[in-house]
Amino acid sequence: YLSHAGQSNNPSSASEGDDSLYPIAVLIDELRNEDVQLRLNSIKKLSTIALALGVERTRTELLPFLTDTIYDEDEVLLALAEQLGSFTVLVGGPEFVNCLLPPLESLATVEETVVRDKAVESLRKISQEHSPVDLEVHFVPLVKRLASGDWFTSRTSACGLFSVCYPRVSSTVKAEIRHSFRNNDFTPSLQRNIKLRVSSISFSLQDSVRLLAVEAGVSIATLLPQEDLEALVMPTLLQAADDKSWRVRYMVADKFSELQKAVGPEITKTDLVPAFQNLLKDCEAEVRTAAANKVKVFCENLLEDSRETIIMTHILPCVKELVSDTNQHVKSALASVIMGLSTILGKDNTVKHLLPLFLVQLKDECPEVRLNIISNLDCVNEVIGIRQLSQSLLPAIVELAEDAKWRVRLAIIEYMPLLAGQLGVEFFDEKLNSLCMAWLIDHVFAIREAATCNLMKLVEKFGAEWAQNTIVPKVLGMANDSNYLHRMTTLFCINALSEICGQEITTKHMLPVVLKMSTDQVANVRFNVARCLQKIGPDLDSSALQAEVKPVLEKLATDQDMDVKYFALEAISVLALA
Repeated sequence: YLSHAGQSNNPSSASEGDDSLYPIAVLIDELRNEDVQLRLNSIKKLSTIALALGVERTRTELLPFLTDTIYDEDEVLLALAEQLGSFTVLVGGPEFVNCLLPPLESLATVEETVVRDKAVESLRKISQEHSPVDLEVHFVPLVKRLASGDWFTSRTSACGLFSVCYPRVSSTVKAEIRHSFRNNDFTPSLQRNIKLRVSSISFSLQDSVRLLAVEAGVSIATLLPQEDLEALVMPTLLQAADDKSWRVRYMVADKFSELQKAVGPEITKTDLVPAFQNLLKDCEAEVRTAAANKVKVFCENLLEDSRETIIMTHILPCVKELVSDTNQHVKSALASVIMGLSTILGKDNTVKHLLPLFLVQLKDECPEVRLNIISNLDCVNEVIGIRQLSQSLLPAIVELAEDAKWRVRLAIIEYMPLLAGQLGVEFFDEKLNSLCMAWLIDHVFAIREAATCNLMKLVEKFGAEWAQNTIVPKVLGMANDSNYLHRMTTLFCINALSEICGQEITTKHMLPVVLKMSTDQVANVRFNVARCLQKIGPDLDSSALQAEVKPVLEKLATDQDMDVKYFALEAISVLALA
């Protein structure tokens, strides 16, 4: 049928014999068209054409035709690789899914990486639709052919397929897969086997082989017995940890926790500890970042009887260097996990060895590093206790809070609600409350503004009763300050706190102070009184609005200052007091 249809120069001629030939004739004509877009459109309509042909003719005619004619632009091949991944139903279901393997195998060997990757993705997808028997008869031979191919392209694709078939086959076939995996050329000998004339591009393409080899190796490591693991997989993975390509080393660092879990504590102790040290000292920041992220988990998974010795002897020296790393991403990654070492190393080691590192990070110029340390203070608190914590880290926090550079002070203010939650209300009141109040009278407006927002977040965390007893009296006391900027801060705080504190506290404690400030000598204070009354008005009951707020606003509406008059009239309008 296909050859007959293909000989026709006019697709309509197919209808003279068998109308069912028409779709495939159109396909053939479009596939041979010089216009790439027409060919691409034809590929994207494959499912429609397959439906028209039926499952048997799709298997016996369409797929062989596609397999024989894979010679197109990359975008067409990419579309074909994607389409075939969803073709199981169109060929008659899982019983016949193996007939999709030939075209996908061809696509898995092409030079363009995105096409190969999509073909591997589709192969992984349809592998799940093979029965165990079909997997051994049809799929595993395909993987072995790819793994033993002459060109890196097929071996690259094989790396992505080992792990999907290995768990579902017999012990005999597993041994064959391990043999193929071992013999797949992940090493620099791949370069020797590539023709000299393409050596200029083989190096970069070789990286992709080794990248996939790491991922496949980690997956297979979880399934192998210990003796095979040491003989077949570890040499490859350890070599990858020292690979000349930083991307390969990064992949090892990123997968290190999975690798450690797969190989077990003994191999970790003998082989992975040195490899992890090297990754933490890597010349590329990306690799150090990935390794730093794994420090806590790696240490947790060490054998308990040798854990402390390994950490103190091999890991901590590397960690100390990373604390002062030149790259902020490395330092931030480390700061997000380093506090967790406290629970592993215990109180004495934490106080002696870790606290000095925490202090350095707490003063780091990178905000994210400081935030990650403050975010995890509870880990340290659990180990050394609040008293020790206050004696060591709190002085550093207070020092930053009083830093001459206002941006440093601002950064600490932003962390204060988080810190308060970590330390608890009693400790906060004793050590940090006075600091928060001092910020309200800072000479920089941005600090006063941030301090006001900070109070609101603290009240959200500790509650209205705490605010009434601890915060509100101090805020209201500022209404009598000689500096009008500080008096205005009182109004800004009331704006922020009234809704959270609720009607009773607002009416009983805050409102009288605001009303008294309506006679302030400074016009800026008076118009902020009008704005404040407009803001807190919805939190007051109607009697207070009519009896106390309305007369004050009406008086301000006759003020000689135009701004005071404007904001008073606006408040009267918004609160519907006219």
